[in-house]
Amino acid sequence: MTNELIEQAKQHMQKSEASLQRELGQIRAGRANASILNGVTVEYYGAQVPLNQVASISIPEARVILVTPFDKSALKDIERALLASDVGINPANDGSVIRLVIPQLTGERRQELVKEVGKISENCKVAVRNIRRDAMDSLKKQQKNNEITDDELHDLEKQVQKVTDASIQNVDQITADKSKELVEI
Repeated sequence: MTNELIEQAKQHMQKSEASLQRELGQIRAGRANASILNGVTVEYYGAQVPLNQVASISIPEARVILVTPFDKSALKDIERALLASDVGINPANDGSVIRLVIPQLTGERRQELVKEVGKISENCKVAVRNIRRDAMDSLKKQQKNNEITDDELHDLEKQVQKVTDASIQNVDQITADKSKELVEI
C-alpha cells in the first residue's frame, strides 16, 4: 500500500512536469514551433476541429510555420481561425498555403517571457509540493491507524522527499532550458 502511494505520488509529479512542458511549448520564442498552434480550432463543416486535423503543419525555415490545408476549400476557415486565436501572428495566405512568420523578439520581450516562464515554473513546483503534502498526510494517517510503524513512517517520508526533490530538479531543468532558448535566440 505504501509503495503504491509513493509510486502514485511520483506519477502525479511526472504529470505536472509534462503539463509544464506543454505550457512552456506554447510560449512563442522567436523560433518556429508547431506547438504554438495546438490550441487553434477551425470551424470545418459546422464543427470545431483542431487545426492539425484539417491541415499539415510544417517548419520550412527557422522562423516560418507553413500550414497546408488537406482541403483547399478550408483555407479561408483556417485563416479566420488563426486570426481569431491568441497566437498573435498575422497569417499570410497565398491561395494554397498559409505562412506564419514569427517576428524577431526584442530584448525587453525576451525578459518578459523569461519572467512568465518563471511564474509557470513556480506554479508547477507548488503543484509538486502539494502532491508531496498529500502523500505525507496519507502516510501519517496510516501511522496513526497503526498500519505502519514510526520507523517505517520516517523511511517512507524520506522516499517521498527524494521523489519530490527529483521532480523539482526536473522542473528546474525544463525551466532553465526554456529560459536559455528565449535568451539565445
